[in-house]
Amino acid sequence: MNGCVIASNSDSSSSVSRGGAASLTTECVNTVGGTYGIGGTSNAKLACGAPQENQYASFDPLANVVPPNYTGCQPIPGGKTKTLSPGTYCDKTFSGEVTLLPGTYVLRGGKINLGGNGSLVGAGVTIFLMEDAEFSVNGNETVQLSPPTSGPYAGISIYQERTNDNPLTINGAAGSQVSGFVYAPGAHVFYAGNSATTGLGACMRLVSKTIEMTGNSAIRSDCTAELGGRSMFAGRFLSLVR
Repeated sequence: MNGCVIASNSDSSSSVSRGGAASLTTECVNTVGGTYGIGGTSNAKLACGAPQENQYASFDPLANVVPPNYTGCQPIPGGKTKTLSPGTYCDKTFSGEVTLLPGTYVLRGGKINLGGNGSLVGAGVTIFLMEDAEFSVNGNETVQLSPPTSGPYAGISIYQERTNDNPLTINGAAGSQVSGFVYAPGAHVFYAGNSATTGLGACMRLVSKTIEMTGNSAIRSDCTAELGGRSMFAGRFLSLVR
């Protein structure tokens, strides 16, 4: 995680945990609770030297983002290959080879479940998962998503409403790349990277109730424009000023 920090607001004694032979390189680990497998001679390299435990909680970077108003329902054309326009989709399944034109997509229920060799491609796109909508990309499926760089949802690729606790899975095949904020504060996010797919690292920010990372994942920090100028800070501190 080049220039990035892992932050957890959990007060668990293993709030951030590294297991087995997994290796981790990051600027620092900041947690309200404790860590497991991070300090000492473990396979964790922290630029700050040691995990920062028992810290103040971090702020929610998208706490003030309000999902769009939505009405009506758009159809999805048949066939394996399809191009969709921005709008609201009700209890629909995005499957096959799907291209999203730039804009905002609201899923009212339904799911993104591409199926074998399926793909989801969209630049300048924000996907809102509302009313228990699901997002799952696995195995030999490909996902290539990037957010808008301006407007009210700049820097946000996937936004799952806070009351939606369905797991969100990003585990794409070679050629997959997701940038921007992936936001699911009430859910578990499973992210499996691959060195062949992330290159120098995705400009991504993961915000969720719990996060599980595996594979050869890489995340970089020097990408203000791709995040729509949104900042994300880890931890807080108090200081006295005369």
